[in-house]
Amino acid sequence: MTKSIRSSMVLATALCLASAMSFAQAGDATYKAKCATCHGATGTPSAGMAKMMGIKATSDPDIQKLTVDQVAAVVKNGKGKMKPISGLTDDQVKEVSTFFHSLK
Repeated sequence: MTKSIRSSMVLATALCLASAMSFAQAGDATYKAKCATCHGATGTPSAGMAKMMGIKATSDPDIQKLTVDQVAAVVKNGKGKMKPISGLTDDQVKEVSTFFHSLK
């Protein structure tokens, strides 16, 4: 019985991780198309863009503290000099936010 419960827990954990990975991978194309120009392909903006727009790298502690939902709110509503990103479905916003959150 214990072995069965343990196996079920391992399977559930693997499924959760796989689901998170698929969200992140699905957001990759959207990130490249809509975000990478300013935020950089790996989440590190160019020095000029960072200075001009006030963009922090994903490695910045303030950015790492953000949840996926907080990132999604910025994508939808904009913040500071960043305008809202139009033309994305709610699923795309969630996917690109998850992808951005996965960048370190």
